[in-house]
Amino acid sequence: MAIDLLNHKLDRAFDHIDASGNGVVEREDLLGLGARILVGFGESPTSVTGASLVDGFDQIWSALSKALERDIDFGIARPDFRDGMVAAFVTGDQYDTVFRPATVAVAELCDGDGDGEIGPGEFRTLLSAFGVAYDDVDAAFDRLDRSGRGTLTVDELVLAASDYYRGADPSAAGNWLFGPL
Repeated sequence: MAIDLLNHKLDRAFDHIDASGNGVVEREDLLGLGARILVGFGESPTSVTGASLVDGFDQIWSALSKALERDIDFGIARPDFRDGMVAAFVTGDQYDTVFRPATVAVAELCDGDGDGEIGPGEFRTLLSAFGVAYDDVDAAFDRLDRSGRGTLTVDELVLAASDYYRGADPSAAGNWLFGPL
């Protein structure tokens, strides 16, 4: 069950990156996701925040390629993407040093005013870059806002990403990061 759940979540992550739908993700696809996020928030890729996000996504791609023993310029098909994500970030030791900092960069970008809080509008902007359906964004936000205060903290969003990309608990709130599974 846990493997099926993780595979389902990783397949969904693959689809977020594979914007063209050609069944292969490439470095440019992941950087394109980063660019969509930056555009959504009106952030330049050369700003400190923007460069942190771009660098984080580039490091994710490098770790993924290394886990698969591939050159960074080759595309990755869905089954290999799953294997690489597990090898690098689930069972491997690259989550805290590579994936988490990229997640923090994204979450901090969502917190435009630096108050540590991410509102529903900011969350919607983020998820629209991932191609999440409009109605699913509200459901995701409500599930992640466990306290019911109407905002998410940067830390809550980072924890939700960890639950989503690494977690095996089918009841974890982070499974709702991109809406219902």
